[in-house]
Amino acid sequence: MTVRFRVRGLVGARAGRRGRPGPADVAGQVCSELALDLPDEDLGEYLYDCIDLYRMGSKPRCEEVEYLGMVQDAIDRIERGEYGE
Repeated sequence: MTVRFRVRGLVGARAGRRGRPGPADVAGQVCSELALDLPDEDLGEYLYDCIDLYRMGSKPRCEEVEYLGMVQDAIDRIERGEYGE
């Protein structure tokens, strides 16, 4: 499964100085972690679509809040360039 993100500045990104992971590496790592946390979910090609196309009420309320929170957290981590949890 290939997952792509609509995060500006990721195309053609390379590892930064001092061996720090580049933006593409961060996105891949965050996506992998999210896929492990949500193995039964079809995350789609873009994480933004998971939120934009989500139908409220399609899951029990507690699962819904947790799911949307995890996806939004993953998007935020990619945008901030945070590697690992």
